[in-house]
Amino acid sequence: MDNLNSITERIRADFEARSSARDQALKRSRELIRFCSLSIRAAHRHEFADAVAQLQQADALAAAMAADLASYPDLYHAGYTQDALKELAEAHIVYALVHHDPLPEPERLAIPYPAYLNGLAEAAGELRRFILDLVRLERLAETETLFAALDEIYSVLVTIDFPDAITAGLRRQTDMVRGVTERTRGDLTVAVRQQKLEQALRSFAHDVAQV
Repeated sequence: MDNLNSITERIRADFEARSSARDQALKRSRELIRFCSLSIRAAHRHEFADAVAQLQQADALAAAMAADLASYPDLYHAGYTQDALKELAEAHIVYALVHHDPLPEPERLAIPYPAYLNGLAEAAGELRRFILDLVRLERLAETETLFAALDEIYSVLVTIDFPDAITAGLRRQTDMVRGVTERTRGDLTVAVRQQKLEQALRSFAHDVAQV
């Protein structure tokens, strides 16, 4: 028992270091999520320079968080850090889709695959918002590319059939994307029919006026 004190002191020192690293990671993850939200909001407003600036801030925080937790992989893979990285993936993907850029690679973003795919799924909800905004502005032609992307996201995600322990609950997110895709398809169908009806009525009114 002579070494009990030295053992507990080593354990206490390790726990203190882990606790400090955890607190810092929680702080960084909250800040990271905030910058991701600001980037998506800027993208919705077509303020793309601001969206990029917010993404750069988020990327810097993600890199710092990874460096802080390099010695604590269990903390890096904890829920709060992976949720923050999921938000980072979503923000990057949303920007790429609405700016008509290639999708960012998960390796370039240094985001684990489960967080990346869950971020891709959540980006579907933002795509629906973009599409509905375009519908309200009667810019239906511009919705085709975004809806094609939304449909493709679902078509790909539904093929990722692995246990939730591997995909971090992707199946539930995929079900959400299916609902978003079908609702958006229905909304676009109604909008296109309405547009065609209005065009037909205008054409009819014009023809009558010419008689």
